[in-house]
Amino acid sequence: MTRRIDLKRIHTAHFGTMRAINRQIVLNYVRDHGPISRAEIARRTALQRSTISEIVDSLLVEGLVEEIGAGRSTGGRCPTLLGLRASGAAAIGVDIGPARTTVAACDLAGCVLEREEFETDHDFGQTIRRAATAAVRLLGRNPGQIEGIGVSLPGLVDPATGRLIYVPYFNWHDLDVARGLEAATGLKVAVDNDANAAALAELWFGRAEVSEARDFIMVFIAEGVGTGLIFDRQIYRGEGGAAGEFGHMVIGERAPVPCSCGGYDCWEAFASGRAAVERYARLVPDAEGARLLSFAQLIDRALDGEGPAREALRETARYLGKGISNLVVGFSPEIVVVGGAITRAWELVSDILAEAVKRSVRRDLPAARITPSTIGDEASLMGALSLVLADKFAPVAAI
Repeated sequence: MTRRIDLKRIHTAHFGTMRAINRQIVLNYVRDHGPISRAEIARRTALQRSTISEIVDSLLVEGLVEEIGAGRSTGGRCPTLLGLRASGAAAIGVDIGPARTTVAACDLAGCVLEREEFETDHDFGQTIRRAATAAVRLLGRNPGQIEGIGVSLPGLVDPATGRLIYVPYFNWHDLDVARGLEAATGLKVAVDNDANAAALAELWFGRAEVSEARDFIMVFIAEGVGTGLIFDRQIYRGEGGAAGEFGHMVIGERAPVPCSCGGYDCWEAFASGRAAVERYARLVPDAEGARLLSFAQLIDRALDGEGPAREALRETARYLGKGISNLVVGFSPEIVVVGGAITRAWELVSDILAEAVKRSVRRDLPAARITPSTIGDEASLMGALSLVLADKFAPVAAI
């Protein structure tokens, strides 16, 4: 039996896709260039004024944009300026870290309106229940059109199913993250690992040289080392979401601490915050007391000028640079963004990172810029929120 092609349906699908693309173009122009008038959007996009007006009317009804005042007249009536809706929450983010979990609500522009924090429980069920309870409270206290919940985790996840595959810090295996939160809140839940989420945050909230780059790599330094890969302005996740696990890249022997996988030859074992704290402990008289410090506290001591703290931090930066040089050779990105608490000490480590990369990369290969994240310690939280907001603002693929 011959299958007939319904040309009318194809035309309808194409028309619907073009409408969706135009809608996203207008929404992103308001996001990126607001306050902006309908006429200015039409001039910049070359879309018809009638199309712009129809889309804007729809976005006003949806509560995504709002009229925020009058612009300067160029000879006629003053144009009405448009901006993203400033009032009310648009997304909730849940950042589950090795030490603490943060639950926050933000508006459409990514400004955090309110947050709650608690110590991450080693029992997965308890942590998710507390996160769900906090999310429900934030929903009640922040009226608005909440689009969904984003969750960032320090381990391997499957974003397609919302399942946690493995988080080494707690030995969590094969757990459904999305289902419990969706049942408690009635909202759609998106899940990703912290490095991917941080990379997405840089893409949506980072400074222009990063957010406008086509390809870049986020290297996120915390208890471990994570990397998020942005290719053609999209997160590259690989099969089953397993791409970017470069923390397990072998770069040496006899590291100061074990990697989360148990090995002593992984990049994470040499360049993580845990490695820096252990190096510091070996340099001071009170080793046991020093091992109780957090990476952030070690950085505070280095910034205060303490010699052993600076030495430990700079030695960690040397190994961080070695790993980054491998990423530059392998992927040739425009930029490598370094995120996490180490960004506060950038003036102490930037020269070491640059030298390590310069020494390792062949002279005839393009050199990537190494830059600190402008989001800093908030990268994984902003990433969790970005999982929701990016879905709202992301372009629609043409058919």
